[in-house]
Amino acid sequence: MRGLWICYRKEMLEHTRSYKFIWVPIVFLLIGITQPISVYYLPEILSLSGNVPEEALALFQTPSSSEVVAQTLGQYSMVGLLVLVLAGMNTVAGERTSGTGELLLARSISPALIITAKWGALMTLLVTSFGLGLAGSAYYTAELIGPLDWSAVAASGGIYALWLGWVLGLVLPLGAIFKGPATAFISLGTAALLSLLSGLFPSYTQWSPDRLRSFAADWLAGGTEAAYGPAIIALVIMVLSVAFASSLLRRNILPGE
Repeated sequence: MRGLWICYRKEMLEHTRSYKFIWVPIVFLLIGITQPISVYYLPEILSLSGNVPEEALALFQTPSSSEVVAQTLGQYSMVGLLVLVLAGMNTVAGERTSGTGELLLARSISPALIITAKWGALMTLLVTSFGLGLAGSAYYTAELIGPLDWSAVAASGGIYALWLGWVLGLVLPLGAIFKGPATAFISLGTAALLSLLSGLFPSYTQWSPDRLRSFAADWLAGGTEAAYGPAIIALVIMVLSVAFASSLLRRNILPGE
């Protein structure tokens, strides 16, 4: 446990020195508060533009509070996920190029502890950033649009964070094989492919972790359907990602062992 704590502190320090714990939460917070504010002021913006007929403005209906928060989650599936993957794509590749991996292994710290610490630091960054952004979105939605079921928001946020987590976890094994840009491209491409398959073959992809996104939106709307299958698959993928990255890290850093 001491070795794990040493590695975790090292990763958190590196994230802090690279300002990831500043700019990533700021991006998530901006996305979160921008969505309800833009929805609230959209009729006025359209009327001031002068290009929208009054009849069309009269037909405009402000979405419900749950719909606005669901729209915010949709923004996180694009911009938010991209930011997280870009922030974590060099997590393992940087270990190989900087030589710090050899130093940790020389202290009898196993690759499994190194990768687990990296995964923990990435999840800390994810939960901090996403939690801040979702809280900001929910607060401004409640103030501008209408009241929210905060328990539903919390449950939805937990489900959606799990979806973000399994995609972000892919950067660990991929980063042990490829350099940063390729790691980000393959991670995002895998998420996009599963999303496409879930849309084309919904009856055959009930297990897909991509369904966690729809479960999160359903919980905001008052649904209570359990997401056990996709959640278990997402957790299994994260565990396998850590295990596979641990094996690859030892092979890449100490090829003779």
